[in-house]
Amino acid sequence: MSFLSNFLGGTSKSSSVIGVDVGSSSIKVVQLKRERGVAVLETYGELSLGPYGGGEMGQATNLPADKIAETLRDLLREADVTTIDAAISIPFSHSLLTLVELPRAKTPAEQKTIVELEARKYIPVPVAEVQLDWFAVPEPLPQGKALPPKVKILIVAVQNDELSLLQSVITGAHLLVDTYEIEIFSTIRSVVDELVKPVIVVDIGASATKIYVVERGVVAMSHNIPQGGQDVTRTIAGAHSIPIAKAEVLKKTNGFKIVPDTYDKNTIELVYAQIFEETKRVLDQYEGGLKEKQVSGIVLTGGGGVTKDLVTYARQFFSVEVKLADPFAKVQAPEFMRPLLREIGPEFAVAVGLALRKLETLQ
Repeated sequence: MSFLSNFLGGTSKSSSVIGVDVGSSSIKVVQLKRERGVAVLETYGELSLGPYGGGEMGQATNLPADKIAETLRDLLREADVTTIDAAISIPFSHSLLTLVELPRAKTPAEQKTIVELEARKYIPVPVAEVQLDWFAVPEPLPQGKALPPKVKILIVAVQNDELSLLQSVITGAHLLVDTYEIEIFSTIRSVVDELVKPVIVVDIGASATKIYVVERGVVAMSHNIPQGGQDVTRTIAGAHSIPIAKAEVLKKTNGFKIVPDTYDKNTIELVYAQIFEETKRVLDQYEGGLKEKQVSGIVLTGGGGVTKDLVTYARQFFSVEVKLADPFAKVQAPEFMRPLLREIGPEFAVAVGLALRKLETLQ
C-alpha cells in the first residue's frame, strides 16, 4: 500500500530489520538479516500486554501509546534486538478492505477519481478520518483478447487515529519505521504458499477471529468473529477453577486434553466449534457451488492457533486440507530450533511477514 510506505522518514544503515506486530494481547518482534540472498533469523520475542495494564497474560487490552511503547522497549531489550530499522503492523480491526468491480478507466487519473467516489459508499466514517489507498487486482487474460470493461479494485482505508497511535508507539520505542502494513498482508506473505487457487486463512486472535479468503494474493472476502483465544482460556479457567494465566498455558501445552487423560469437551471445544462452523459458512458462501471458486486449503494462524491438536480437531469440519501456519519455514534458522519454531509459528506470522517485506526494501 503506497500510503503505508514512507509514512515516516528516517533510514538506518543496518543490514538487519525487525517486524513489529502490535496485537491486542501481546507484542511480537522478529529480527531478520539477509545473507547470500536468504532471510536469516537472528532473534524473536513476545511480551503480553495484559500485565502492563493490570490484567492477565493472554488478555486483550486497550492500552495507551505510552504503555504499549514501554512494553515494546522491554521486549526489544529482552529479545536482544540489535537494529532500529522496523516495519509495523496495522490491526485489521482499524482498517477496511473492500473488493469491488468498477468500470475500467482510460487513464490512471480517471481510475483514481472513480475509486475515490466509490469508496465513500463503503467507508462508515468521514473520508477525512482515514487514509485511503487502492490497487487493481491482476487477472489472467486470454491471449489476443481485449481488456474487459470492468476491473476488480481492492479499496483499503485505515483510521488516522490508529496511525497516530502507532507513530507515538514508534517514537516512544526509539525505532525507525518507514513501512506500515495491514496485518493480513503480512500474514499472506509468510504463510500462504498457494498463489493462484483460493485459500482460507483463519487468524485466531485474543479477542476476535478473522477469516480471510485469499485468491491470487488478494483478500477476496473477509469475515470477523467476536470470539478468540481468550474466550477459550476463560472457559478453561472457569471450568477448572484455575487462574487465567495457568489456563492459558494449559490451552497451549495440553490443548484438547486440558486435564491429562481426560477429554473435557465442554471446556475447549465450545469456542473452537463455533469458530470452525462459522469458517465453514464463509467457505460455502464463497464457493457458492461454483467449481472455479473451490477453496484448496485452510491455514490456521494467530495466537489461538497455538493449541495442541487444534489441526486434528479442525479437520473434522472440512473436506479440504487444514494445516498450521509455519512462517519460520521461510527463513533460515538452526535445525535444532525447528520443532519449537513450528510450534510457536502461528503467533509470529505477522511479525515474520513484516520483516520479510522490510528486507525487500533493502535490496
